[in-house]
Amino acid sequence: MTRPVRACIDLSALQHNLSLARQAAPDSRIMAVIKANAYGHGAVPVARALKQADAFAVASIDEALLLREAGVQRPLLLLQGVFSADELEAAANYDLQVAVHVREQIEWLEQSRISTPLHVWLKVDTGMHRLGVPADYAATALDRLEKLVERRGGSIRLMSHLACADIPDNPANDAQLAVFQALPARGLERSLANSAALLSRPDMCFDWVRPGIMLYGASPFDVDVAQPVKLQAAMNFESQLITVHPRKQGESIGYGQTWKCPVDMPIGVVATGYGDGYPRQAPAGMPVLVNGKIAPLVGRVSMDTLYVDLRNQPGAVSGDSVQLWGSCLPVEAVAARAGTISYELFCGVSPRVPREYVNG
Repeated sequence: MTRPVRACIDLSALQHNLSLARQAAPDSRIMAVIKANAYGHGAVPVARALKQADAFAVASIDEALLLREAGVQRPLLLLQGVFSADELEAAANYDLQVAVHVREQIEWLEQSRISTPLHVWLKVDTGMHRLGVPADYAATALDRLEKLVERRGGSIRLMSHLACADIPDNPANDAQLAVFQALPARGLERSLANSAALLSRPDMCFDWVRPGIMLYGASPFDVDVAQPVKLQAAMNFESQLITVHPRKQGESIGYGQTWKCPVDMPIGVVATGYGDGYPRQAPAGMPVLVNGKIAPLVGRVSMDTLYVDLRNQPGAVSGDSVQLWGSCLPVEAVAARAGTISYELFCGVSPRVPREYVNG
């Protein structure tokens, strides 16, 4: 019998969240970001569920080829472009669009003998200072790319990325928008908005928007910012109690004996640990749901197990259901208590955890 831990992915929730993105940016086309195995949800099933998206974005050739070989035919953008000149041939063979964010990538394109049409997104650094050509080089970069497109056919688009969109009133957002709007647009399609900007800044929703985390049902905003739409959790990270022990006052629980029972009490052992992707740094008191009710975490998280306080559920027994996060326990709440973000929790769910796909 396999361990009871699983990640149950609700495909209808993904579709619901995509529809909210469409409603929030009705005049924009949608590029669904499904990099990092669709934020841990499974790239191929997610791409099939989100077939109404206008395009998909991934981080690398490997991620793109997985989708192409599974029959996904939607336009695919490599958000970091190619990492060597050798990858350009694969990008051309699989009809991949590429981001260009450094001069070397333009040089590789100029030196390439590939004759297929070229579809590139010039990524400009407007203030995040991660990837992108400097804003004062954008015109020169466009001149070079336009010569390539004239010779080979294809298209050019402009894009940038926001550093502080999760805090909508942060002045950095307006500063980046001003830089982006000052770029030589030349009639090109443009893209700036991620999930947070899509939901809070309609002035940043240009020709294309790039939702990521919102598609999976997690808020893209800082914990102090109200959620403007009702997203649906796509992942329910679930397990079961594998045993329940009556423990005496003063008995310690788990590694390091860091937590001791304040009274005689039942302790539940859950078949989930950091080997499955549950955060090891989760503190005592972290909410866990057992049979739909809060059962606080106690002791240190182990590789394969964690422990919960069952004093408010004296009837709990082995086999009872446990939700670590999902539709009844927001992943944002778990992430905040663990000192991390929902993105990391999603991406950290281990490959050994089976993904099960449902509709509704």
